[in-house]
Amino acid sequence: MPDNHLLRRLTRVSPTAAFVAALVVMIAGLFLPGIVGAALLFVLAVGLAALTFTTWPVQTTSTRALRVLMLALLLAVVVAKAL
Repeated sequence: MPDNHLLRRLTRVSPTAAFVAALVVMIAGLFLPGIVGAALLFVLAVGLAALTFTTWPVQTTSTRALRVLMLALLLAVVVAKAL
């Protein structure tokens, strides 16, 4: 279980800033060649997996399904980019 201090710090992050940061990492990962781009996308996937795991108990079934689908698609892109 994540540290409560970390969770409190994450609640203070602006949703807009978090979205922009994730978007920048996603675009960089898609445009950078080969393994470098795949590594950035993998870091994004790890962050999404951590967020999904942390918030799993309070999410609805449809939100859980959407997050798992997004994670699977992102990991498929990581594999495709690495090859």
